[in-house]
Amino acid sequence: MKALHLDIWSDIACPWCYVGKRRFEAALSRFPHRDHVTITWRSFELDPSAPPIQDGGVSYAERLGRKYGKSTADAQAMIDSMTEVARQDGLDFRFDRIAPGNTFHAHRLLHLAKSQGRGDEAKERLFRAYFTEGRAMGDLATLNALGTELGLADVEATLASDAYAKDVRRDESDAQELGIRGVPFFVLASRYGVSGAQSPEVLLGALEEAWKGLSDDPAAAQDGDVCGPDGCT
Repeated sequence: MKALHLDIWSDIACPWCYVGKRRFEAALSRFPHRDHVTITWRSFELDPSAPPIQDGGVSYAERLGRKYGKSTADAQAMIDSMTEVARQDGLDFRFDRIAPGNTFHAHRLLHLAKSQGRGDEAKERLFRAYFTEGRAMGDLATLNALGTELGLADVEATLASDAYAKDVRRDESDAQELGIRGVPFFVLASRYGVSGAQSPEVLLGALEEAWKGLSDDPAAAQDGDVCGPDGCT
C-alpha cells in the first residue's frame, strides 16, 4: 500500500499555523486513506531576531499596532477577529495572556519530541501553552516543564545543549530553497504545495490530488491566510 507523506512548516507563535493544524486535522478525518498519511512538522521562525522573552509592560494590541502602523483600537479589532476565527475552529486564543519571544528552543524541543515519536502531540501542546495558557516559548524552564509533562526523555540535557540546532536550521534552509515566505505551508508528497490556513475542503482536495498523483508537475493550491516575518494576513 502506498503512503502519502506531508511536510508542514509552521511556527509556534503563528496563530494561523494553529488554525491551519486544526483545519488540516478536519480534512484528514475525512480522507479515506488517512491511515496511510505520515506528517513531519518542520521548523520556521517568524522572528529569529526576537529576544527569548519580550519586555513586559506592553499589551499585545499595542505591540501589534506598532508592527502594522495601526492604532491600538484597530489592532484590538484584528485580535478580536482572529480570536473569533480560532473559536470557530474549536480553539481558545487568549491574546491577553501571550508572552511573545524567540521560538528557536521550542523548535529544538519539537525535534526532540519527533525523535521519540511524539512530534504531533508536542506540537499541539506547545500551541496550547502559547496561545491559551500564555506560557513563554523562549523560556528554557517553561520548555523543560512542558517536555517533562509530555514524558520526553533527556529534555533538560537537550535544552542545555545545542542539540537539534542544526535540524532547526536545516528546516529553515529548506524553506528558503522552496521559496516559503509565510506559514503554515504544506508540502504533500514532495510535489504539491498548499500555502496558508486553507479550509478543510481545500486541504482535503489537496490530499486527494496528491494521493492520485495525476500530474507529473508540481502544483499549488490557492494561497490562504499565513504568517510571515512581516506579520500575519
